[in-house]
Amino acid sequence: MLWWRKTPRPPIVEAYLEGTPRRIPSKTPLADLLFIVLDCETTGFNSTKDRMLSLAIAELRSGRLHIARSASWLFHQDRPVTDAVSVHGILPSDTAFGQPEHEVILELLPRLHGAIIVGHHIGFDVAMLNAAMKRHFHTSLRNQVLDTARFAMSAVEAFARTGYPGQREPTLDEVCAQCGIPPLDRHTAEGDTFTTATLFLAMCARRQRQLGRPLRAGDLPLGPA
Repeated sequence: MLWWRKTPRPPIVEAYLEGTPRRIPSKTPLADLLFIVLDCETTGFNSTKDRMLSLAIAELRSGRLHIARSASWLFHQDRPVTDAVSVHGILPSDTAFGQPEHEVILELLPRLHGAIIVGHHIGFDVAMLNAAMKRHFHTSLRNQVLDTARFAMSAVEAFARTGYPGQREPTLDEVCAQCGIPPLDRHTAEGDTFTTATLFLAMCARRQRQLGRPLRAGDLPLGPA
């Protein structure tokens, strides 16, 4: 038996695993759903080798952004500077005073209880979080996730699926431009999180007008973490 299987997980992790369903009933009204919009900045784009440098979340409930419930973290990482610093601008001198990765995860998990995780091209962010979860707690996220890039392809006519192979998903800047939303502090965790949250609410309103009724969970392109 491996040694880590004998080590109990922290109560916070167990509470998260027990309190977060893998699937949300499709008829659940949108107003009853909790969404956590999330973005992280990293040392690079390899979820196996690279590490998170910063993370931000915003809470959406009942169709509203609850700014007081927003949060952000800076990670302490002993990793060399890469070309990614030219994008996010986070320097080793910044992360020197950040929190250890496992502490950030323990603070994040209670916020994710029962929530749908939202982000633009969220698969990468989830992969980074899952890698950290496995490193420290030998488990992974249970939440359903929603990628606003995929959502744009059903909610915004300009990005509708064409059926042609190789059609790419739109970037955050492209969707913002189409929806008339000015991006806020691009390529920072906080800025991308609030931009994506605003965009998600706008696309929900569009989709509701298209359907002519209140949205339900089944109207959203949800997938597993």
